[in-house]
Amino acid sequence: MKFIDTRGLDSSRPSFSEVLLRGIADGGGLYLPETLPYFSDFKQLDALRSSNYAERGAYIYNAFNIDIEANDTLRMMQKAYGNQFDDHRIAPVVSLDANTHMLELWHGPTSAFKDMALQCMPRFFSFSIKRGLASGSLSRDLLILVATSGDTGSAALAGFAHRSHTNLIVFYPDGGVSDVQRTQMTSSLGTNVGVYGVKGNFDDCQRAVKEAFFNEDLQAWLREHTNLQLSSANSINWGRLMPQIIYYFSAIIDLRAAGKLTDGQLLDIAVPTGNFGNIMAAWLAKQMGAPIGRLICASNENKVLADFINTGIYDIRDREFHMTASPAMDILVSSNLERLLYYLADAPRVREWMKQLRENGIFEIDAKTLALIQRDFAADYTGNQASLDVIQDCWKHYHYLIEPHTAIALHTAEKHRGDNPMMVVSTAHWAKFGPNVLRGLLNIPYGEDLLAPYNKMTGFELLRAIRRLAPEAAHVPNRLSSLEGAFERYQKVIPASDKDINAQIKDWIESRAY
Repeated sequence: MKFIDTRGLDSSRPSFSEVLLRGIADGGGLYLPETLPYFSDFKQLDALRSSNYAERGAYIYNAFNIDIEANDTLRMMQKAYGNQFDDHRIAPVVSLDANTHMLELWHGPTSAFKDMALQCMPRFFSFSIKRGLASGSLSRDLLILVATSGDTGSAALAGFAHRSHTNLIVFYPDGGVSDVQRTQMTSSLGTNVGVYGVKGNFDDCQRAVKEAFFNEDLQAWLREHTNLQLSSANSINWGRLMPQIIYYFSAIIDLRAAGKLTDGQLLDIAVPTGNFGNIMAAWLAKQMGAPIGRLICASNENKVLADFINTGIYDIRDREFHMTASPAMDILVSSNLERLLYYLADAPRVREWMKQLRENGIFEIDAKTLALIQRDFAADYTGNQASLDVIQDCWKHYHYLIEPHTAIALHTAEKHRGDNPMMVVSTAHWAKFGPNVLRGLLNIPYGEDLLAPYNKMTGFELLRAIRRLAPEAAHVPNRLSSLEGAFERYQKVIPASDKDINAQIKDWIESRAY
C-alpha cells in the first residue's frame, strides 16, 4: 500500500512506515492510502467473533497491505491491547436498551479514547524507526510535537514515554483542560518528554505545531544542531487515525454476535466531535464495508462542524471561542475534515479550500460535495447546560454514569434517532470531568459555583463525593485516583505565538543536550 496526500503536492507515494514517521505531507496535506480495503460481505468478519481485540486489529491492519509482516503486526497489537486495559474486551459495547448501545473507549491507561490509538501507534512508530535506522533509510531520531485539548497529551505521554530514539513535547491550552487531565500530563515521569501550557486555546496550540513543521529557521536549526527530525502524534498523522477504524469493526462484530444487529440492519453512530478524527474513522469503516448507516456529528457550543455539515460553509471569522464543559471538543479548526473533503471532492479543491480558510477564515464547498456529506452525516450541537441535564437523565433512567462529551453524543443521538439501532461513542471515563459530572447529578446550573461542602473540595475529593452519590456506577480507576497529590513536574506556561513555541522547542532540546 502506498499513500497520497489530500492536497496533491506530495508525489513521493510513501509506505505506511514512512507515513508514520513523517506525520504530515510536504505542502501541508494529510496522508491517505491510495485505496481502501473493502469487505464485500461482512459475514467474513463474523469469523472474528471468537478472536480477541488484538487479533481483530491485526486483521484490519493486514487488509491494508502495510509494509510490516503479519506476525510483527499481531505481536505489536497484542502488546498494545493487553493488560494495561482494565477490561479484557478492550472496547466493550454496553447496551442501555434494545436499540441504544454505548461503545466504551475509556478502559485504557489514561481513561480516554485516545489510548485506543496511542497504545498502538507508538509501537508501530518504534518498529519503523528501528528498521529505518538499521537500513540507513533513517538517520535521525524523532521529536514528536503534540497539540492537545486534553486527552491526546496524556495518552501520547503514556504511549511514548521512555521509548528509545523518540522524544515528545506536548502543548496544551492553559486553563482549557480539567484538573485531572492537566495532572496526568504535568506529572509524567518520562525521561524523553516535555509538557507546556499555552496562553491560548487548542486551535492556537494546533496551529503552532503545524507551523513548526514548515518553519525554515527551526528546520535549519534542527539540522545544524541536533540529530532530530519532527513528527506528529496528533490525528493529522495517519498512524493515529488508522487504529480508530478497528474499534468500529470490533463493536459491530460484537453486536452481531449478540444478536443486536442482524443481517441487513445498519447501525447509526453518534460521535462527540472536535477535530473530526474519531468520526472520520467511522466513515472510513463504512467505506470499507461496515454496515453503518448515518454518522451523527455531535458538537458542543463550538459548533463549527455542525454548522458546516448543515450549510456547507466553514466560517471561523469572528466566531466566539467558548470554554465548555466538554473541553476536548473546544476546537474551531478541525484538521481531519480535510480527509473527508478529499474523498468527496479532489485535491485541487481541497488545496483551494484550505488556502481560503488559512487566509480568509472561511470557505464554502459546492452543492454536490455538500449533498455527498449530508448523505452520510447528520449534525447538531448541545449546549453546556443540556449536556449536564443528560448526565442526570442517563443516571436516573439507566444508572449509567457518563461525562459531558459522551452526554453531548447521547443527546444528539436522541435528536436524530431513526429506525436503525444507535451506537453512542463514549470517549472518556466520567472521573476525568468530575466537577461537571457532579453538577449534572445535583442539578447545579453550568457555570455556577458548587455549594458547600463541595465548593471547598479538591478535584479528587469531588470524585469521592460522586462515588457516594452514585455508588453502583461511580468506580474511579486507580490510575486516576492515584494522581491525587502527584508532583507536577511541568508548570511552565508560554505565550501562544509561533515564535515562543519554537523557542520552547529549542530550549527543551538544548536542556537535553541533543
